[in-house]
Amino acid sequence: MKKTIVLIFAILLSASTVFSQEKQIGKETPAQKKERMQWWTDARFGMFIHWGLYALPARHEWVKHNERLTSEQYQKYFEEFNPVNYDPIKWAKEAKKAGMKYAVLTTKHHEGFCLFDSKYTDYKATNTKVKRDLAQEFVDAFRAEGLKVGFYYSLIDWHHPDFTIDRVHPQRVSSTEEYNALNVGKDMARYRTYLHNQIREILTNYGKIDILWLDFSYPGDNGKGRDDWDAIELIKMARKLQPGIIINNRADLNDYLDGYDFETPEQVSSAELKNYRGKYWETCQTFSGSWGYHRDETSWKSEEQLLDLLITSTANGGNLLLNVGPTAKGEFDHRAVDALEKIGYWMHANSSSIYNCTYAPDKYALPENMNVRLTFNPKERKLYLHLFDFPSGGKIELKGYEEKIKYAQMLNDYSEVKFQQNNDTLILQLSIQKPPYKVPVVELVLE
Repeated sequence: MKKTIVLIFAILLSASTVFSQEKQIGKETPAQKKERMQWWTDARFGMFIHWGLYALPARHEWVKHNERLTSEQYQKYFEEFNPVNYDPIKWAKEAKKAGMKYAVLTTKHHEGFCLFDSKYTDYKATNTKVKRDLAQEFVDAFRAEGLKVGFYYSLIDWHHPDFTIDRVHPQRVSSTEEYNALNVGKDMARYRTYLHNQIREILTNYGKIDILWLDFSYPGDNGKGRDDWDAIELIKMARKLQPGIIINNRADLNDYLDGYDFETPEQVSSAELKNYRGKYWETCQTFSGSWGYHRDETSWKSEEQLLDLLITSTANGGNLLLNVGPTAKGEFDHRAVDALEKIGYWMHANSSSIYNCTYAPDKYALPENMNVRLTFNPKERKLYLHLFDFPSGGKIELKGYEEKIKYAQMLNDYSEVKFQQNNDTLILQLSIQKPPYKVPVVELVLE
C-alpha cells in the first residue's frame, strides 16, 4: 500500500481518537462484544493474503495507481491471469504450521478484480483462464485445517465505470474542476449499490465468515468516506448476515462505538504498538515493503524482526496479521515460505507465550539493559519472559515480583530454571548455553 496514502490514513486514524464515541449503531454491550471477540483475542496471529491481477506485473499491488495505468492498459493482466499452481490446501497447511489461527483473503483489491464468482461483474476469476471461484477454494481449504476465515474487500474500485475519479485514483488530476469534468456520467449511487450487493454476496454464499476487512476511507477534498459507501447501512447489513462477524475500522465510522471492532495500525514499528494497549487492535504487516507479489523487492524483514512484531503485539494486547503476496502462478514466494518455516519452528516450541496471552500487569518490571518482552496468560497465571538478549552467565534480576513464583522453566523444552525470590526481587539462573531459538522464552508459574 503506497507510503503516502498510508501516512495520510495513519493521520486520519490518529485524529479519530478524539471522537466521543457516544453514538452506537446497534445494541451490543461491552460484555457481549468481549465474548464475540474472544476467539480473536486468544488467537493473536493470522495470515493476510494479498492476491490479484497485480501479481502478474509483480511490481507492487498499487501498480495501476503508481504507473497511472488505464483499465485498457491493465486489461492484459486479466487476459493472462492463470494461476496454474494455486493450491489453497497447501497455503492453509503452511499457515497452520507457522502457528496462525486465521486468514484473511483479498476477495477484491483496489484494482476491482474479484477472486470470487460475483453475479454483478464479469471482472472475476471465473472469467479468466483459471475459470474457478478461487475464494470458495480458499474458504474450504482453510476451514478444513481448523482456521478461521476472513474476507478483505476494497471499498475502492479503479475498474468500475461509476467509481468517480478522486485523489487516490490512477487517473487523478490536480484540481476540482478537472475532477468534475472527468466524472461526468459517473454515478456513485450506482457504485454504492454494486458495493453493497457484492458484500452481501461474500457474506451469504460462503458459509460462516469470521472477519470482514474493509479498505479504506480517505474523506476530504476529492476523497471518499462514509457517505460514499453508505457505511452505516453496510455495517448493519454485515452484522445481520453474519451476527458473529468481526469488522475492522476503515469504513470511516470511528465516531461510533460499534462502527468497528478493532483498530488496524499498518506497517508501524514494534515500538509504536504500546500506544494501543487497552484496545482491540491488530497490526497488519508485510514480510517486505509490498503487499502484493513484488519480484524485485529487497527490503525483507529478518526472522528476529518478524518475531519481534509477533511477540511485541501480544505483549501489548494485540494481534499480528502477517501478509503473504502469492505469485501469478498461485504459489507463496520462496522467501515467504522460508520466513513462515522459521516462525513455525519458534511457535512449535513457544506458542504458549502467544495464544491466550496479553500484556502483563505494570508491576512486573523488565530487567534494565536487556531487550526483553513480557506476556501474560491471566487464566493460567503464567508470565512469559522473551529474551531477545540472552544474558551472559545466564543470570537475570527482575523487580516487582511480590507474588510468589511457584515454578520456572524454559518454554521450549520445559527444562527447569533455578531461581531465588527475595521480597519483590526475582533472580533467575539460566543455563549458560542459549537454547536453539532466536528468542528463548522463560515460563514463570505464579502461585
